[in-house]
Amino acid sequence: MATMRDILRQAYVAMRHDRRRTTLTIVGMAWGIATVVLLLAYGTGFGVAIENIFATYGGRELGVFPGRTSMQAGGNKAGTDIRFTLDDIDRLTANVPQITKISPECGKKMTSTYDVRSLNEYVRGDWPAIQDIFNLELQEGRWYSAEELMQKARVAVLGSEAKEKLFSGKYAIGERIRINGMSFEVIGVIAPKMQNNDDNINRIVNIPFTTMGELMDTHYLNGIWMNYESPDYEGIERAVRTTLARQYNFNPEDKRAVYSANLVKQLHEFEILSMGLKVLLGFIGTLTLGIGGVGLMNIMLVSVSQRTREIGVEKALGATYKTILTQFLAEALSITAVGGMIGIAIAYIVSYSVGRLTLYSAIGTNAEAGDIRLLISPASVLIATGILGAVGLVSGMIPAMKAARLDPIEALRYE
Repeated sequence: MATMRDILRQAYVAMRHDRRRTTLTIVGMAWGIATVVLLLAYGTGFGVAIENIFATYGGRELGVFPGRTSMQAGGNKAGTDIRFTLDDIDRLTANVPQITKISPECGKKMTSTYDVRSLNEYVRGDWPAIQDIFNLELQEGRWYSAEELMQKARVAVLGSEAKEKLFSGKYAIGERIRINGMSFEVIGVIAPKMQNNDDNINRIVNIPFTTMGELMDTHYLNGIWMNYESPDYEGIERAVRTTLARQYNFNPEDKRAVYSANLVKQLHEFEILSMGLKVLLGFIGTLTLGIGGVGLMNIMLVSVSQRTREIGVEKALGATYKTILTQFLAEALSITAVGGMIGIAIAYIVSYSVGRLTLYSAIGTNAEAGDIRLLISPASVLIATGILGAVGLVSGMIPAMKAARLDPIEALRYE
């Protein structure tokens, strides 16, 4: 009985018999597996880019903003204005224990000046917790403290573009700017954040909420921002809406009464889209690899026809059905394995060579992390290898079965 080493040696000899044919078949299989791996890598890179886009704004972050009722059933008549106050902060904290940090927000466009330079952008008043809620990293200086909030300190933290606009390349920490004529000390500069061209996140000037009360009426809030520890993002949003609905007598399902920005919910929706994209790309890659499999099958069928007399001799000498089947299947799988290794190597070379593919940076600034990179994960390689093995097995099995079923007498007569 032939050993595995003998079978592999026979496969090697058969592959060397017609090197051109073998080489072309290997190239076809390599092209197919490289396509599968690269398409899956693109899908993975797309998913990571989406995660990076959301991560730059914060983690489990939820914002609620007052609106106007549109549903009369179960609440106030349609068209009633909803207006938040600081009491809602305590109300939400008491009724939604999963909230870890929370901050009110009040702000509007104001003129900030330094020397002869001026900036007419949004000035935002918040609690110190907003730094963690928005995941704001500082490029220079520090954030304002709880003590400065209590003392209504006139301190400001500038967005990166706001600092550049007011100070250009000059060091800003310790300098004083004027906001609507009121003097503020610059204590921090936020590192550049990913943003689209319509967003002004890097141009915002941040000051303590209590100090904002000296620039505008802060009795009614623009909105409330919070983050939370529970993975049940929909349950948290529902609890927040229910708490506010109970206070202001509106239907919790009325999306216009209170607008919400739930980043985890949006991320989950994009993850579903990303998974769908991976499945689609994997399917396309499988079809491409299937074409290579058809080529392998055709080549093996030609090989069976050319070696019919050889098969007849082997059978006359006592070779069994299983021996012939294993011999031709081993040859097909050897071609598949060599093509697979070459294809995976090509995929890695291409992924490293291509680098970054433009996605979010096309519409935003500081958005390189939101671009797509071809990320070949171990899971992608395993999936592609599994598909390759299945294609190689099916493509090799049909010719191998044909060879194993040949009648030895008819095979010896074959010219």
